[in-house]
Amino acid sequence: MAIDPGALGSLGFGAASIGNLYRAMSEENAADTVRSALSAGIRYLDTAPHYGFGLSEKRLGATLADLDPDEDLILSTKVGRRLDPVVGSDLTRQRQGFVSPEPVESSFDYSYDSVMRSYEASRARLRRDRIDILYVHDIGRFAHGDRHPDIFRQFMEGGYRALRELRDGGAVGAIGLGVNEWEICVEALEYGDYDIMLLAGCYTLLDQSPLDIFLPLCARRNVSIVVGGPYNSGILATGVKGQGPFNYQYQPAPPAIIDRVAAIEAICDRHGVPIAAAALQFPLAHPQVISVIPGMNSPAQVERAVTLMRQDIPPALWAELKQQGLIRIDAPVPG
Repeated sequence: MAIDPGALGSLGFGAASIGNLYRAMSEENAADTVRSALSAGIRYLDTAPHYGFGLSEKRLGATLADLDPDEDLILSTKVGRRLDPVVGSDLTRQRQGFVSPEPVESSFDYSYDSVMRSYEASRARLRRDRIDILYVHDIGRFAHGDRHPDIFRQFMEGGYRALRELRDGGAVGAIGLGVNEWEICVEALEYGDYDIMLLAGCYTLLDQSPLDIFLPLCARRNVSIVVGGPYNSGILATGVKGQGPFNYQYQPAPPAIIDRVAAIEAICDRHGVPIAAAALQFPLAHPQVISVIPGMNSPAQVERAVTLMRQDIPPALWAELKQQGLIRIDAPVPG
């Protein structure tokens, strides 16, 4: 891996929100949010063509052109979706989760040519000479269901070859997958060589299943992990004491998850710790996890994330979570 894992920093910036995720955001607010992240010492930013159909990359590129002209920050983006023009579409409505003025929408394409074109287009939008980390976006059964075998074959015969050429030629520093399931990472590692995986919502206070197979495999293969979605789509950011709605993995949370979060939240309250602080810090205790990247849509959210990362969490909190069976007994914990 040409990227030093320690250079990313424990807290990174997930840039989906500045692509108008779920709601429109002004150019000024987007730029202010990125500036706040850099002022807070954040050194790693992750985006994708899918985020606002290029809007997130354009906004990052415009802001970083002024704030990071020497390209010292670490930037990751993704391939696996191409941006196709749309005609006659209402650009003020939500499309694929984004309210974007860009007259394109994303379509999956893991072929060699598509990956190469996507890389060049991202580089242009980001105004960067090179991209530090390039992830394959949303490959696997979680996104593709029964079509996964055919799509994975297309990627291995085309897109993976493109990734290897880009990394081996020095155009990118590291390659990996950006996905919502660890199982596809295990499958990909059977057939290819990767440096880093971005795992969203799959190693959190509510899910430690990667401990059995995936994380030990990463340790053996020297693969680093970035954890996205540490709040499991929001429920671990807010807790469940309010009126809701409570979202878990992009959907309304089922009763069993709400009950589990309530139990975790009660323990956090007894120890004077926001549940969001425990959620943000927990994944970093595993030695393979090098950064956590929550989404941030305002300077206030940046400030809150920084504060949560600095929150002191007593060892007794983690011990009680284990005693109550709310996190696995073998899960590494902070401190």
